[in-house]
Amino acid sequence: MRYTRLGGDGPQIRAIGLGCMGMSWGYDEDGRDDDHSVAVIHRAIELGCNLLDTADLYGPFTNERLVGRALRGRRDQVVLATKGGLLADDSRAVHRNGRPEHLRAACEASLLRLGVDHVDLYQLHRVDPAVPIEESWGTLSELVTEGKARMIGLSEVSVDEIRRAEEIHPVASVQSELSLWTREPLDSVLPYCTEQQITFLPFAPLGRGFLTGRFAGTADLPVRDGRRNLPRFQPDTISANQEIARRIVRVSSEMGSTPAQVALAWLLALADNVVPIPGTKTLSHLEDNMAADSITLTGDARSALDALPEPVGTRY
Repeated sequence: MRYTRLGGDGPQIRAIGLGCMGMSWGYDEDGRDDDHSVAVIHRAIELGCNLLDTADLYGPFTNERLVGRALRGRRDQVVLATKGGLLADDSRAVHRNGRPEHLRAACEASLLRLGVDHVDLYQLHRVDPAVPIEESWGTLSELVTEGKARMIGLSEVSVDEIRRAEEIHPVASVQSELSLWTREPLDSVLPYCTEQQITFLPFAPLGRGFLTGRFAGTADLPVRDGRRNLPRFQPDTISANQEIARRIVRVSSEMGSTPAQVALAWLLALADNVVPIPGTKTLSHLEDNMAADSITLTGDARSALDALPEPVGTRY
């Protein structure tokens, strides 16, 4: 198992975490099973996966309750991360709210749902363009002073925004989408985080499941699944992107591993501060993912993955 430290000098975490969102939000509305999801979280802990990531948005609110239920009697075995600053309205449209009063209330409500007196990592889910980041981040720094969060992090930010936050309080982590078909953070954000010993948490590291080769077409997605609304999962784009999945499957076959393991191993090879947080609600996928930190990509495999074609369609 490979381990690192959150924020360079924080608690030790395994180099692959668990994103809990899909257990309650976004994917396969009809395939949710809280009891099974709790079992997945328990198994993750048994496998040494100790970073769990959730947010008040997921559900909304239900995912934090689920994670809190799973952690009863196990709180000291995990590094618990949640997020605030995004709200969903009745139509499930998402809005940003980085006002200090909202973030403070959101954190305190998260603690109640999780059933804990503090989280190890509290993250600003998105920067609110209507609120200077200094105001939002200043509130999060107060939560650290008050013992409600041990460390604080950012999500989907620029290098300039990270620097502005650092003027007020250390940034322990930056969470952004990064995978074999979403590479924008490689240009500047990841190099800056590596230089500053900021842990980089790639979400959707398996391309929301696409990079595993599971989806040959939109019809392969569950009927009530949020991915059906995303540009890369439309009938024409998902077909156009099949060459990406085929090449990953080919590399994994040559290495005697799985596509998920190859995709995660590529991320882990980028830098020691990279800790992907693949989400799953199935035990088999969890165990598959957790084995990825034991894989070393060959030079040929790395070259083949680096040369994958650009995806068709935007992220959102």
